[in-house]
Amino acid sequence: MTFSPRYIFQPSAKYDGVRLINIYLLRLLYILMFFVLGKQTWTHILTHQGPWEPMDAVAWCLWTAFATLAGLGIIRPLKMLPIVLLEVFYKVMWLIVVAYPLWSKGTLAGSSAEGTTSAFLWVILPIVAVPWGYAFLTYVYNPKKLLQATT
Repeated sequence: MTFSPRYIFQPSAKYDGVRLINIYLLRLLYILMFFVLGKQTWTHILTHQGPWEPMDAVAWCLWTAFATLAGLGIIRPLKMLPIVLLEVFYKVMWLIVVAYPLWSKGTLAGSSAEGTTSAFLWVILPIVAVPWGYAFLTYVYNPKKLLQATT
């Protein structure tokens, strides 16, 4: 049996018509979230000393939950797609609301937002990995639910 690289760009019946390249990219994202983000967040939470500042604790707990749930995405990439959509949404929103105004005024470099901006610019990876047609049909349009509601 020969392997054709074009195979990974064809819709897969096993994954509801999603191309295998998207499945592989999603799994890569989940692996990075689970291991890289998970290591950072769990280490921070487990080694934290003293009382927490409440909003800081919310952020760390959210990111830790996010990274931990990504472990399920390694096994079931399409079932955990909403956490990738959440990642895309909050990072793009932050870049528009926080980073862009600073950048347009020329004050982003050297600001406290510079490091976060650098990290959040990597949002391009999940944007490329998401099977947008599948996401739209599953979470927005969903013709299957429309058919069930009319019968």
